[in-house]
Amino acid sequence: MSHQVVDQASPPGADPQPQPPGPYQRADLERYYRANQAVASNRDRLRDAQDEIRTLEHSEAVEVFQKQIDLLQKRLVTDPQYFNQLFISEGIDAIAWEFRKDELDPDFTYKLWGLLLREDDMSTLLMRFLWNISLKSKRKFIRAIDAHLSDRYPMFKGLSVNWPGENNIPPYIRPPEERAKDFDLVNQGYLGYMGLGYSFREVELFVWLEVLRDKQCDDRPCEIGLPVMDGGENKGGCPVKIHIPELLHLMGEGKFRQALELIKESNPLPNVTGRVCPQEIQCQGVCTHNQRPIEIGQLEWYLPQSQKVLNPNKYLQLPQAISPWAKAERPPIAVVGSGPAGLINAYLLSKEGYPVTVFEAFHALGGVLRYGIPEFRLPNELIDDVVKKVEQLGGKFVRNFIVGKTATLEALKRAGFWKIFIGTGAGLPRFMNVPGEHLLGILSANEFLTRVNLMQAHKEEYETPLPTTAGKQVMVIGGGNTAMDAARTARRLGGEVTIVYRRTQAEMPVRVEELHHALEEGIQLKVLRAPQEFVGDHKTQFVTRALLDVMALGEPDASGRRRPVATGAIEEMPVDLVIMALGNTSNPIVKDAEPELKTSKWGTIEIRSGTQETSVDDVYTGGDAARGGSTAIKAAGDGQEAAREIMGENPFSPSELKSLVEHAERYTETGQAPAKILDKLELAAGIVEFVVHSPLVAKAAKAGQFVRVLAWEKGELIPLTLADWDAAAGTIDLVIQGLGSSTIVMNKMQVGDAFAGIAGPLGLPSQLHRYAAGETLVFTAGGVGLPPVYPIMREHLALGNHVTLIAGFRTRELMFWAEPDARIGQLQAEFPDTLEVIYATNDGSFGVEGFVTGPLAGLLDAAKAGTGRTVGEVVTIGPPLMMRAVSDLTQPYGVRTIASLNSIMVDATGMCGACMVPVTSDGKLVRKHACIDGPEIDAHSIDWDKFIPRFQQYRAQEDRNRQRHGV
Repeated sequence: MSHQVVDQASPPGADPQPQPPGPYQRADLERYYRANQAVASNRDRLRDAQDEIRTLEHSEAVEVFQKQIDLLQKRLVTDPQYFNQLFISEGIDAIAWEFRKDELDPDFTYKLWGLLLREDDMSTLLMRFLWNISLKSKRKFIRAIDAHLSDRYPMFKGLSVNWPGENNIPPYIRPPEERAKDFDLVNQGYLGYMGLGYSFREVELFVWLEVLRDKQCDDRPCEIGLPVMDGGENKGGCPVKIHIPELLHLMGEGKFRQALELIKESNPLPNVTGRVCPQEIQCQGVCTHNQRPIEIGQLEWYLPQSQKVLNPNKYLQLPQAISPWAKAERPPIAVVGSGPAGLINAYLLSKEGYPVTVFEAFHALGGVLRYGIPEFRLPNELIDDVVKKVEQLGGKFVRNFIVGKTATLEALKRAGFWKIFIGTGAGLPRFMNVPGEHLLGILSANEFLTRVNLMQAHKEEYETPLPTTAGKQVMVIGGGNTAMDAARTARRLGGEVTIVYRRTQAEMPVRVEELHHALEEGIQLKVLRAPQEFVGDHKTQFVTRALLDVMALGEPDASGRRRPVATGAIEEMPVDLVIMALGNTSNPIVKDAEPELKTSKWGTIEIRSGTQETSVDDVYTGGDAARGGSTAIKAAGDGQEAAREIMGENPFSPSELKSLVEHAERYTETGQAPAKILDKLELAAGIVEFVVHSPLVAKAAKAGQFVRVLAWEKGELIPLTLADWDAAAGTIDLVIQGLGSSTIVMNKMQVGDAFAGIAGPLGLPSQLHRYAAGETLVFTAGGVGLPPVYPIMREHLALGNHVTLIAGFRTRELMFWAEPDARIGQLQAEFPDTLEVIYATNDGSFGVEGFVTGPLAGLLDAAKAGTGRTVGEVVTIGPPLMMRAVSDLTQPYGVRTIASLNSIMVDATGMCGACMVPVTSDGKLVRKHACIDGPEIDAHSIDWDKFIPRFQQYRAQEDRNRQRHGV
């Protein structure tokens, strides 16, 4: 930069006069001169270089080089990944060189782990590289992360000791002091580490480190199992045939999404089965790492759950497809039961384009997965996810539908369903039949878990009662997974829990992990003990203590376990609540309704050799219905195999297919129709009659049966006897007296409201006999016992039998149906010669004063004296005390007496065992189930002293519910 000095004395407008430069200006001039000299010199050299370029640019070597540059430029534009791979390959070569060293140094380990964390192409190639290197080099890598990264990752500390066979990174298990107080998931898997602050990618690498332990076996024992000597079913392996070696290979190379797609090809329920499958006797039980098997089950459910964490909105989205019902290209299939066998069967068939309807007995789907397994082991949302997947594929669900009661298998075939799969589960709970077993506070694990898991009875806003558990001494009898679920549930509800088992801990069939968790949570274990008697409080009828036989182990039994033998010693144990988890026997509902369906001596459904098909053509089965007590994963395997067999050759023409689909879809829609109230009649104070839309129940109903009613989602399951039905109109009539909180709330429902669910008809129909010798059948009906009496006596009258009705009410204001134009009046008009009606009121305000036993005694005495009709049979329905009084009255006369028992029930299909009725049979006190063996039971065989207190066992809970509802 130049500077110019202006003479201040020059006149305005005159040119400035030049001045000699000062020291500062002289330095600038020197720099200017040197710069000009440099430019001139470089200009000469540039000219020479340009001449040389012009001379060489047409040479052969330069022309080849230029073409290469052009090609690289084009490659960069069209395939930039090429350069990325080029640089990555160079990097991998450098890493491979590092692995030639004896040990990996800290700096390299940090950089290597940092590259793995990047989750890019380089990290994927690194995972592939480390998966494919030798075991010796893998151990070197594990030693490095143990030595250099364990400060950041405590789970790496000591990992290299005996790795890979005896050491690994375990999944995250919540601390026992925390988890024993809630129903949140206990084993949170590898994703549980995210709750400790680790990133998703870090967790993914923990999973990958577990996969890195794989030996990459050629004989695939984890998938196909190990052959057994007798040529039977292989030991271990995967019942749903997941290709485990390929799965581990994909995960080992960082291809987690592809691994998930592979697993879903075999098993649509990995998020479920991976949590509840007994891997220790299946895939992991035959793992060649026998000291510390690979966590295959954890990896199985990690894959879908990780995708749910990453993309919660896309997790359940399947490609859009035309509904199989709309396409009508394949015949419809009916699936009975929505447990693991039914769900996998429905999923696979729907995926292949079959119109599928799943018929479920409960109001909620999932079968044993929902009612039997607590949420701390299997969250319900995962079951809901599977249901949504089936629905997205076009599958339909009909709830509150009990096959064998609502419809037979033949009825489903007539409705358009080509083939049927039965996955109804195990059935009735076992009891010990020891003295005192009738006492209050003794129940099955099925009932206890159903009340908690399905009916949410432990939550204040739900209606279903639950035995008081907090602070109580709870005994759980049994050594299987169900016993552990019941014990751990009772612990979470505040109980002091002891598991009593007749063998030693080594013989317990429970999953090792579940027992370990139970003991961690403070549950006590009392082995080599078996209850011989329960003792209760004579006033309350609640159990107070148990007398235990002290056992010893004798010779092995048929199961291979040493048989427990009583030593003669007896031990006493105080108890407030006893939960029996002794396994299940088969539920007779389906087999009793299907005489052609062959069953074993244990009641399980028999299948043809080498297939899942039953003795009835086109009817298949699997899971506990065929196996007895088994596992969810084996049930899923049976459902999968049955689906393959069902996918046979289609024998129908397009027009036939269309007709079948239309019929099956119409039947499905009928089953899905809401149970809407069409009419409501106020019969008397607190007594209401509802006419309800329930076409399938109306079509199947018979006299003496009942229905299971759920009024609202948080309500309880109430058994209500059918007062009437109209198959043509598709309606049923229910008469409800508002006594408890649930029935009081139900009676406030209005026309247009819908019950949350009505299932049935349940129980055995009345046994009808023709009395041709002029005998009379006497019906004693107390209060709302009249509605269930009505259809039974109507059937007897239609047979030509003579009927005497004794209807008892507390007072005239509570009477109903007595007017000439009401039901009883109309029946009298229709059968004037064979129906005699006697009314009794406690206060004498109408008819005979007193109880129904007064007129009944008169009839019995007249018959005995020969001055009246012979009493052929007495049927009594009403309050338990009234039924007992009738039973006591008729017994000395030797008159057959039947009591219809509206007992305490939960599921009302026999599964829970809640409706226990103590009866004497062949001189022994045994139990019957009102919902399976009844509701009509020989009144003279019932031990009324033991039965009646059961109606009072939840009085305290009922009082709390009334207060909550303000009633």
